[in-house]
Amino acid sequence: MKNLKHIFGTLLMTVILFTSCETSDDNDIIIRASAEDFNNLKEAALEGLTQTFQFNADDGNINLTSDKGVEIYINGACLTLNGSPVTGQVNLEFVELFEKGNMLTTNKPTMGTLPNGDKALLISGGEFFVNATQNGAILETTCGFQMSIPTDLTGGPDTEMTLWEGRIDANGNLTWDEEEDNTGQGGVFAEGNQYYGFFQSFGWSNVDRFYNDPRPKTTILVAVPTGYDNTNSSVFISYDGEETGLANLDTYDAGTGLFSEHYGQIPVGLECHIIFATEENDNWKYAIQAVTIVEDGIITFTDEETAIATEAQLTAIINALP
Repeated sequence: MKNLKHIFGTLLMTVILFTSCETSDDNDIIIRASAEDFNNLKEAALEGLTQTFQFNADDGNINLTSDKGVEIYINGACLTLNGSPVTGQVNLEFVELFEKGNMLTTNKPTMGTLPNGDKALLISGGEFFVNATQNGAILETTCGFQMSIPTDLTGGPDTEMTLWEGRIDANGNLTWDEEEDNTGQGGVFAEGNQYYGFFQSFGWSNVDRFYNDPRPKTTILVAVPTGYDNTNSSVFISYDGEETGLANLDTYDAGTGLFSEHYGQIPVGLECHIIFATEENDNWKYAIQAVTIVEDGIITFTDEETAIATEAQLTAIINALP
């Protein structure tokens, strides 16, 4: 009986081992990233880009300047906690994303919601997160806040830019919805070398417009190495010639093992780079393919194409794409 128990225990441990690993052709065990490890990597990237400010709400109008030169104007008299005015010390968290490398590592691509509910690429004048707290409690504002954003951070002024609000789903993925009021005290305009934005609430916001390309559109599919799916990896598209837009393939079919851009919004003939990203040993594991989009194309990534990089290295690699 003891021998049977020993054999059973050994078999059980073997099953557990091989449900979390894969075996390659040469019998080497391949460990795949867990969803938790991949999420931790993205959260660490976001934390590293988060700036913090402190001010006294009793001082009224507050002017803060970010690392990139964005001016943030907040009226402390408008801050509330559960509907009651706030006094005393306030903490402000601020994130600014202007480059595709940071958008990728923080999982903040520029995909906007079309009127029919589909998603399409946005060209960004800057993605921002603003959060005011007091003793850990999240505050609200009754009169909004303003920002002055240097346009040279994103290639100069663009009069077609509007304001967008970020919506994060249960899986931690971000989608942008255009603000209903994009005029006056709820919009954005370009003047000189600045965008002036009027934001009604804290959270994620974006100065954006839809990417415009008259060519016929298509869907694409992307196959990633075995053992990866939409919980422990992501697939992004960097459009050549566009420095401030990063698309992602937000749909995954567990039956086929394919990521999909199923909205049919990618121009046929587009020159771009497809990026596979995941985690390995607290670093980024990635692969990049230069692609010219064909109708209903399928792009395949293999383990042999992947490389390992730190966050800083991957950010520089993505920012250097054409």
